[in-house]
Amino acid sequence: MIFKAVGDTRPYPEHGRSSVKDWSTVPPRLVRLDELVTTKRTLDLGALLADDSTFYGDLFAHVIQWKGTLYLEDGLHRALRAALQQRPTLHARVLVLD
Repeated sequence: MIFKAVGDTRPYPEHGRSSVKDWSTVPPRLVRLDELVTTKRTLDLGALLADDSTFYGDLFAHVIQWKGTLYLEDGLHRALRAALQQRPTLHARVLVLD
């Protein structure tokens, strides 16, 4: 299995970060794909295959740590691309809400 679990909701409270600028203060770090719980069940295939998928957004995935669990809030296409390239980790900005 690629991820720890596949979810379809955000079980953590609202954190107030919505723009790339808001997230830029959170330093990126490596996270293991098998420790992530997704917050989306579906993926836009166009986003996965696009050459410029990060051109207008953050270079790093956005992850929320809540009650000891890592939730992949944004960057599902990056995570799947890493898995397809047989990389067990990806760089993500991890916001700790514990």
